[in-house]
Amino acid sequence: MTQLLIINPGSTSTKFGVFEDKRAVFSKSIRHDTELESLADLISQRPMRQKLICDTLSEQGIDLKMMDAIVGRGGLLHPLEGGVYVVNSDMIDDLESCKYGKHASNLGGILADAIARPLGLKAYIADPVIVDEMRPLARFSGWP
Repeated sequence: MTQLLIINPGSTSTKFGVFEDKRAVFSKSIRHDTELESLADLISQRPMRQKLICDTLSEQGIDLKMMDAIVGRGGLLHPLEGGVYVVNSDMIDDLESCKYGKHASNLGGILADAIARPLGLKAYIADPVIVDEMRPLARFSGWP
């Protein structure tokens, strides 16, 4: 049996769930009505969101050490094919710097890594919001 923590940060909420194989065993959506206003930038939201996730799971008796991996929603990166990608330092740098754009989904990989790393777990992103599978010929447009 595979256990995953899945994290989907949005502009006004943090959604997350624990899955055993394909079955959801716990899910939660936490709205952020005023908490985000006092934070300087997108990346400064990480500690607050991470604490909410970890505290909520702890209250539910869910042990993060039992996870096989942590998966975050993919953020704004360079164009990629759909799929699952291991979070690495280059990806974290791009997400934190908002090199390819500023969006709450950038926190997906950052949160996954921040939770997974101290536990010795792998962190992944899945189907980043920038998936680009267009064939090169389809990019041509206009008149000759």
